[in-house]
Amino acid sequence: MKFTRRTMLQLTAFAPAMRPLFGQAQPAPGSRSIVSLVKGEDRRRMAAAALQAIDEQIRPALAAKKYVLIKPNCVANPNALSATHTDTVNGILDYLEPRFKGPVIIAEASSGDTMQGYEQYGYNRLAAERRSQQVQLIDFNREAKFKVVPLMNYDLHATPARLAARLFDPDAFVVSSAVLKSHNVLVATLSIKNMCMGAPLHSIQGETPRWTDKRVAHNGVRQTNYNMFLVSQALKPSWGVALIDGYQGMEGDGPAGGTPVDSRIAIASTDFVAADRVGVEAMGIDPAWLGYLGYCGDFGIGQYDLSKIDIRGAKIADVRKKYTLHKDIERELQWMGPMQELPVRIG
Repeated sequence: MKFTRRTMLQLTAFAPAMRPLFGQAQPAPGSRSIVSLVKGEDRRRMAAAALQAIDEQIRPALAAKKYVLIKPNCVANPNALSATHTDTVNGILDYLEPRFKGPVIIAEASSGDTMQGYEQYGYNRLAAERRSQQVQLIDFNREAKFKVVPLMNYDLHATPARLAARLFDPDAFVVSSAVLKSHNVLVATLSIKNMCMGAPLHSIQGETPRWTDKRVAHNGVRQTNYNMFLVSQALKPSWGVALIDGYQGMEGDGPAGGTPVDSRIAIASTDFVAADRVGVEAMGIDPAWLGYLGYCGDFGIGQYDLSKIDIRGAKIADVRKKYTLHKDIERELQWMGPMQELPVRIG
């Protein structure tokens, strides 16, 4: 099937219209979410300010937890633009310091070597510099503790995936520290994608046999969108707050090889879906194109309806910059279309 710009527009209109046919559970009528949107010139201060703007939303949940788990987007990649900046993490720690006295864990399961990524991006210094906050660095892959969740493989078969156990820990207050980036399969990657693709584990280099459950979660465009939704359902109960660093986003060949966009914003919310919706708007992307976020909104994981999101701080119209998307965007949007490889009627 050849996807033209006209086809893309038709599918954009078609996808939302189909959702009511599946009997999805909508967010509670009238429910609203709060998102802070900060514009500035100091990445670290902006991260702290975005969290401070929704302090009354964060504190009750934070007070009930034994430790904080910061989940950065820390890909082991030479392009530092692809990873959560240490200034962003320091901003989160600045916010936490007067409010939380327990330990703070920075944890990731990079698709490469997590510990190498920590060293490459300067995360090792965080543990040394923030000793009063008991900061530790953990590689989920090396910790090797997991919960099995059924996902969908490329052939649409249910397949088990091992997801990092700490992300399900009721004692952890989980902070998703993401970056505004375009993506080569899911159009854009923000806080939910950061959580969902950081959860599947893989073997450590040198181990045999080699394996990676990231390939279970991340395969065809249709399957990956649905798997992000399934992982979101599983992880949602432990989510604390989403912090999206848009000081310098990535466009084009995201999520690893793109080029910078100086958006100069930070976004925060205890509703990860709402935070991502504001991020999508700030990137100038049609929100109907992100299947996994639409599913999360449809099934009550968070608020994806912009009219039901209260924004504190800057106005979206004042910070919006239209990001160039990945060159494969037309193929990415094929998740919207009908299944061509299966018979229309059977039986």
